[in-house]
Amino acid sequence: MASSIVGLKELRENINAYITQVNAGRSFTVVRKSRPVFKISPPDEDSDLWETVLDFTKIKKGGVKLNDILLRL
Repeated sequence: MASSIVGLKELRENINAYITQVNAGRSFTVVRKSRPVFKISPPDEDSDLWETVLDFTKIKKGGVKLNDILLRL
């Protein structure tokens, strides 16, 4: 699917709508002052870039507070 162009200001003002569209598979090239600055696209589901190291919701429903973790380090 081709990438659509969106202005940085438009993206900031309507970020939730763009998140929904990216989750649906769309990609966007973001421009500022008529120049491309970055591209947003859905994550590659087959990618090995992300790995679950520890799921704190399995320790406590709703997760664990960061301060509680830091106190135990």
